[in-house]
Amino acid sequence: MLERVKASLPSLAPAEQRVGKLVLNDPRAFANLPISVLADRAHVSKPTVVRFCRSMGYDGLSDFKLKLAGSVNEGVPFIHRSVDVDDKTGDVMVKVIDNTVAAFLKYRNDAITGAIEKAVVTLAETHATGRRIEFYGAGNSGIVAQDAQHKFFRLGLNTIAYSDGHMQVMSASMLGAGDCVVIISNSGRTRDLMDACDIARKNGVTTIVITTSGSPLASAGNIHLAADHPEGFDKYSPMVSRLMHLMIIDILATCVALRIGGSKLQPMLQGMKNNLRSKRYA
Repeated sequence: MLERVKASLPSLAPAEQRVGKLVLNDPRAFANLPISVLADRAHVSKPTVVRFCRSMGYDGLSDFKLKLAGSVNEGVPFIHRSVDVDDKTGDVMVKVIDNTVAAFLKYRNDAITGAIEKAVVTLAETHATGRRIEFYGAGNSGIVAQDAQHKFFRLGLNTIAYSDGHMQVMSASMLGAGDCVVIISNSGRTRDLMDACDIARKNGVTTIVITTSGSPLASAGNIHLAADHPEGFDKYSPMVSRLMHLMIIDILATCVALRIGGSKLQPMLQGMKNNLRSKRYA
């Protein structure tokens, strides 16, 4: 992206060239600063900053900054851009999206693929032997558990999801060797989930935990898929952790689908989609 900006400088108007040079001199600052500061630093008007972004082929400043942030944040530690009480809707949109993109890129760079591969193998083998796969979560993680059950169920896997603590403990008590439980928790400190994980492991169940590193749940499971995100607790803090958990579930479901695929899965998914469409109003 920066190479394209550099190559385009000679064809730009002098004012737009100053904006381009500002990008090249400090791309990370450009991605994080408001338009008023960018215009002052480049000694141009605000419309000139927008015109530069559009001349690069983007919809405007927000689109350009989003793509730039995605480029410069690869391999760079996550930096939270706090939402301010004076932020306008456009500012909030950019910050929430930037925070999410940065968190996803950090996960991509930090994720231990070996642990993900172990989880995929376990899920595929559990399916192949006809055993049960269950998803547990509480609160927002309970929503992720329901989404996970939906994604795996449509692949033909024998799955169920529980967000109630009593149901989790009771169900874990009835599972046995060869079954698999995926436990999702941002804090990794929920008592019911810890109890269900402990019961499942004692029964010989393989437990896959999606939670932050260093939490009690992280060390309680057989396979730990680290989902580390510094979640804030003020009212202006976007909740990115749930999106990260959903992304991890998507990765697992896609990998399992590829592993068990074959000639039957694709026609089944197409038939499922056709049947659902036939139930909708025109």
